[in-house]
Amino acid sequence: MSKPPHTADNTVSTSLFLESFLAEKGEQKERQSNKRPHKQHGFHQSHVDTEPAAALDFDVHHVSISPEEVEEQLNLHHLVLNHEVQGSRPGQHTKHQMHQIHHISSQKHQHHQSSHQQPTIQSFSRPMSKFLRHIIPPQDQNKKLVSNTPEWKRLVKHAEYIKQTHLRDFLLDQERSDKLFAEYDGLYLDYSRQRVTLETMDLLFDLANKQGLTKKINAMVTGEKINWTENRAVLHTALRSERNKGVGSDDRRIIVDGEDVIEEVWDVLDQIKYFTEAVRSGEIRGFTGKRLRNIISVGIGGSYLGPEFLHECLKTEPEGINKSLGYTLRFLSNVDPVDVERACADLDPEETLVVIVSKTFTTAETMLNARTTRQWLWDFMGDDKEVVRKHMVAVSSISSIDRVEAFGIDTEKYFFRFWDWVGGRYSVCSAVGGIPISLLYGFDLFEKFLHGARSIDEHFMNSPLNENIPVIMGLLGVWNMSFLGYTSRTTLPYAEALLKLPAHIQQLDMESNGKKATKHGIPVDYPVGEVDFGEPGTNGQHSFFQLLHMGQIVPCEFIGFLQSQHDLCIDGELLSSHDELMANFFAQPDALANGKTADEVRAEGVSEDLIIHRTFEGNRPSLSLLAPKLTAYSCGQLLALYEHRTAVQGFIWDINSFDQWGVELGKKLACDVKDHLLAARKTGKTIEAGNPATSRILNYYVQNSQQVIGEELWDSNPLTSVTRKTHHDKDFLPPVKHDLKGTSGKLT
Repeated sequence: MSKPPHTADNTVSTSLFLESFLAEKGEQKERQSNKRPHKQHGFHQSHVDTEPAAALDFDVHHVSISPEEVEEQLNLHHLVLNHEVQGSRPGQHTKHQMHQIHHISSQKHQHHQSSHQQPTIQSFSRPMSKFLRHIIPPQDQNKKLVSNTPEWKRLVKHAEYIKQTHLRDFLLDQERSDKLFAEYDGLYLDYSRQRVTLETMDLLFDLANKQGLTKKINAMVTGEKINWTENRAVLHTALRSERNKGVGSDDRRIIVDGEDVIEEVWDVLDQIKYFTEAVRSGEIRGFTGKRLRNIISVGIGGSYLGPEFLHECLKTEPEGINKSLGYTLRFLSNVDPVDVERACADLDPEETLVVIVSKTFTTAETMLNARTTRQWLWDFMGDDKEVVRKHMVAVSSISSIDRVEAFGIDTEKYFFRFWDWVGGRYSVCSAVGGIPISLLYGFDLFEKFLHGARSIDEHFMNSPLNENIPVIMGLLGVWNMSFLGYTSRTTLPYAEALLKLPAHIQQLDMESNGKKATKHGIPVDYPVGEVDFGEPGTNGQHSFFQLLHMGQIVPCEFIGFLQSQHDLCIDGELLSSHDELMANFFAQPDALANGKTADEVRAEGVSEDLIIHRTFEGNRPSLSLLAPKLTAYSCGQLLALYEHRTAVQGFIWDINSFDQWGVELGKKLACDVKDHLLAARKTGKTIEAGNPATSRILNYYVQNSQQVIGEELWDSNPLTSVTRKTHHDKDFLPPVKHDLKGTSGKLT
């Protein structure tokens, strides 16, 4: 249908028409309900000017009207406008126009006779319907949010009751305490200090069923492409699957894009085993024939946090200590040149193997560090291309193989693939963790880690929801965040060997669930994505526990072990050091839950003016997780447990826990800043960035970063100068300050 020319008069006419039509519909609704019209139930009176009709201010949620009704009325209105623009007097219509009006009215009559169900706004593809999307929001869209389900609303109402209760009363309930725990394969979860009742848990399991949690878990582990923004499967569970074994009771094979996933995984695991054992046995050696004893793993984010967490666990585990004798593993993640210095210091390049971990082989920080370590190897052994082929390994996706080869790495023997269906933060069980960990500790110990993760995978896939530890932990996370309003959470491992676990969980959870929209493309209207942090106990007790006990409420997750990796008992001491540690592990949750009343403080003889400062409100939720001992196996269990907890929360919230678009904008802006810095360094011209504030601070940096106060300008390129020490058995000592400009260090 032709539309009248867009003029200010026509816009005002259309605006007034829409306003009048919607107001009339609102009044009809009020009359039909025999209620006195209220101002807020119509549209709000607004000043009509020459702005487009889409800017009208009215509330269509209180008007029973479908988008097609408005479209019909607008089409009729445009017929009149067309007629008036063409010079006809109002009320005079051509025969063709009368036929159009009759056709629209007939369609309207047939629509009401044929169906009482209104189509959604998404079903309209005509231009007018697109225009109406800006005027009448699709009223059924928000119905897709989990927050509009009866199960969610029951939890909202139930939360109001819970907020009036106190944990010190809950802990006296024998039946409740006897039921709020779960056990599996040596793991023991006690969640009786959460602000929940048995009814709360029933309501949470109802919500899980409503959200199809079991089906979503099955979709993930069988290879459905549940990462919908990137059209990818999510199969970190396949990384620790048994050889020649499928998924489920029917032993179903996992096929993604025509490839058998389990076969692919075990091809790479076999490659990892052969390569790492050959390096450890001396069969594979460096460029000068020396044994390769030092490993530098270069990667960032998931390419580093997970493997480092595992490394810290194993380096004090008895088997790990024995297997790693004579070897060194260091991680290089930060683009800060100081990190390069720390990673390379005191290492003999001739005995060093550098592992570059980047799925795309384009990650800016990783590739700069890769080029830096390559230059380090060249500077000590010459720029022969065989130096790179004998001393550098790549862990990357198969689609990046050309970039790996161009870098100089041997793609036949020193390239280990992983796949698009493995996200970086979920990749510890792939070659990302397998290469550095197996080089240091041997493949057998890494395989025990995989077995522990597989144990929890099977529990996650097969156990009933009310006995499923990662499901319970995930539902409690949803409860605390979305219903009780606790926006932070802390992980408190009472084991020094788990000192890197909080950092791994921080990335795992915050990068996964720090999202703003559901799978339907609708902004969430409920809180999602906690701020995660943590520190090993008892260090954390002397750091931030003041806030945990008296400041804002932060749900706590305590992790402890029945036995220490290395226990000791000093002569004359009644308790071992591990018992001392675990006494704190058990005391802190009770202190958080029960608190200390003013009367209890007063009974201790504290002066009245100090009572408020020494009173603990308590009622602060926590859970306690116990495992037998920190080994490679239990470390795998912990990894899988937290991976699945994260997925459960995302499944309940209807968000995508497997993409990370939020990290892209900063990367793009960093590239722009680098261009500004390069231009300023070369030309000396003032930087003009996107805004005055950025321009000012960039110019300050450029003007003041050339010289350190009290020191003369560097006598070498400040962008590549790195201090270096050499291995003690070298026949010569290279200069303390070494220039890594790499003028001749290039592949020919």
